[in-house]
Amino acid sequence: QETAPARRDAFRYGAMLPVAGLMTIGLTLTMAGLIKAEFTPQDKTETVTFEINPKVEDIKVTIKETTIEAVKEVVPPPPPPRIEQAQAEQPTVKITSIIGAVPVFKASVIDKKTFEIVVDSTEKPLLRIPPVFPNRFSQGDVSGYCRVQFDVNPEGQPFNVEATFCTNTQLMAPTVKSVQKWNYAPKVSNGQAVTRSGLKTTIRFDLQDERGNILPLPARY
Repeated sequence: QETAPARRDAFRYGAMLPVAGLMTIGLTLTMAGLIKAEFTPQDKTETVTFEINPKVEDIKVTIKETTIEAVKEVVPPPPPPRIEQAQAEQPTVKITSIIGAVPVFKASVIDKKTFEIVVDSTEKPLLRIPPVFPNRFSQGDVSGYCRVQFDVNPEGQPFNVEATFCTNTQLMAPTVKSVQKWNYAPKVSNGQAVTRSGLKTTIRFDLQDERGNILPLPARY
């Protein structure tokens, strides 16, 4: 005799068989439908190729040929018109009345001190600027002098002024500065102004006592 579990299993298998048959038939029909459907091919995959060692062609260099044209003759433009300039009138007043003559200087009195210029050469200056007495020298008890040598340029201005001897070193600087400010008439040779060299001059610094008497110079004067 069959037991109860055996009967349940038999009933279960009997119920599942129809269901399985139906599913099998459905799958069969579905597959048949898919087979009958129109086949559409897929797009072809693009094939890409690479060249590992490509051959590089030589680059052709294009040389541009330049043709140089002959230089044409350049005609300069005419000069600009000349602007009229006002003509200066000839002066009627004389600049100086002592041209060619030696000016006369009066003895300057600066706290009872005077100076004198002794020109040793034949060249006479048109303008002579008196030197300045040094303060310490003016307080002394003896007069002094300086011997000067210099050159004169074509314009009449002294240069290379040198004090060759001074009785007092304080007189050197005032003497050189004084001679540098002098002015000479230009020396003309063959129609041209020339330089003169080796002119000599002695400038004397005289001191006075309380009575106005000039103090003596050193014995070497």
